[in-house]
Amino acid sequence: MNDQMAVYAEIARDNSWLSILPEIALGVLALLLLVMEMILPRERRALIPRIALWGQAGVLILGVAYTSIFSGMGEESSFNGLLLHSLRGDAMRFFFLICSMLVCHFGNQYAERRSLPKVELFHLVLIVTAGLMLLVQSNNFILLFVALETVTVGFYILVSYSRGSLYSLEAGLKYLILGAFSSAILLFGIVLLYGVAGNPQLPGSSGEPMNFVLLRSFIEANPDNLLVLAGAVLVLCGVAFKIGAVPFQIWIPDVYQGSPMPTTSFLAVASKAGGFAVLINLVLGPFAPLGDVLVPMLGAIAVLTILFGNLAALSQRNVKRLMGLSGIAHAGYLLIGVVASFEVPWAANAVIFYLFTYLLASFAVFGVMNNMGPMEDAELTLDDFKDLARQNPFNATVLVIGLGSLAGIPPLAGFIGKLLIFIAAFKAGLYGLLGVAVIGVVMSIYYYFGWIMEAYNGPRLVTETGVKKEEEQPDGLLLGAAATSTHRIVLGCLTAGTVLLGFYQGALSYLL
Repeated sequence: MNDQMAVYAEIARDNSWLSILPEIALGVLALLLLVMEMILPRERRALIPRIALWGQAGVLILGVAYTSIFSGMGEESSFNGLLLHSLRGDAMRFFFLICSMLVCHFGNQYAERRSLPKVELFHLVLIVTAGLMLLVQSNNFILLFVALETVTVGFYILVSYSRGSLYSLEAGLKYLILGAFSSAILLFGIVLLYGVAGNPQLPGSSGEPMNFVLLRSFIEANPDNLLVLAGAVLVLCGVAFKIGAVPFQIWIPDVYQGSPMPTTSFLAVASKAGGFAVLINLVLGPFAPLGDVLVPMLGAIAVLTILFGNLAALSQRNVKRLMGLSGIAHAGYLLIGVVASFEVPWAANAVIFYLFTYLLASFAVFGVMNNMGPMEDAELTLDDFKDLARQNPFNATVLVIGLGSLAGIPPLAGFIGKLLIFIAAFKAGLYGLLGVAVIGVVMSIYYYFGWIMEAYNGPRLVTETGVKKEEEQPDGLLLGAAATSTHRIVLGCLTAGTVLLGFYQGALSYLL
């Protein structure tokens, strides 16, 4: 009995609760919001959105302070190998906190406009954010799967949150079915890997619960084992669903269109970033010995993803579907950085930098869409943006800079992000992938600048008995509606960040 207690005490000593203090704080804040809704009188509940945003700001400051104090410790595992703390992981934790604050801000506007409950929305966003923060630190497939499912279940609810919209309910059902399918694929791959790693007849096998470090040692000893290869491929297929890579991208246009606008932005940025953070941890960790197989496989997926996303977006008029299809193309560019990381160590950091530029530009565009969309934003099209520059110059400026960054136009931040990925691909000798990526960028300019042209062109002119007159704008459009000062400040900060990060990358130099 004493020996068993000693084992438990040894296990408990490795539980570094301070290292996950931001995640704990988010969980406490999420529960606090629910309690406040129950105990506060109705006239005081307007304080809850402010508390949610300021609470997250406090968690962000707490995380920055923690990282500043412990930044020199390097990579360190805790909770008996379940978590691996690193500078790259801390950067992604900040990334998700920023996403969470922006989504809550957009969600406050969205819910108020449509008379939807706010507190439950904030609660779900906080829980999903905490799950994403744990996901990127996972050093064991058990924790990875639990954190991933926590995030996925939260998104199931967020996608179908607008209960009065058939688009939202349909999107939630599609995401539920396809998400369950991808989770089954991922879990089957994990079972194969853990099953074959427990075979005592194979070199490097261990009866201990295997974290990524032990699993890498096992795979290095058995790189040609078919079950190992099959398990790794299935795991990567499950992750490919989260990032929207071909052939697991089919859900993206429908789910993006039907989801509430804040959820669409959350899926487009945070969910994609979480998938890529996991992918980087896998290819630089346990799957690194399988580079000879994974490099051509991921390279082929990157090519197909870039071509599909850009070609499908060329003729798209619905703006939410357009953002989804262009996001597929961006996943292809990011995959090139992941493939390059097998040969170029800093390519993984270039992927993280790209994700930060994608955050700024995407949320700027979604912020404009959230501010001017009709009651049913799933039906928002390019035609609804006609004459935006005259009716709302501020929104038009934000939209132009955001779309220009997504297109990779210098000197905006998106150009620097793409440039770093392309340099890494060149240094890794991935000339074919680099050529396809350049072609994809050229194609993307067509639909991004087509959107910009719509915003700077006047209303369409129609002719009746030889007289030209302006066509009426669609009914229900909130085009030109005065945005709150807070919303203008948020969009201004996103725009300024996109411009400044294009000229000066020192703010994120620790990633490189």
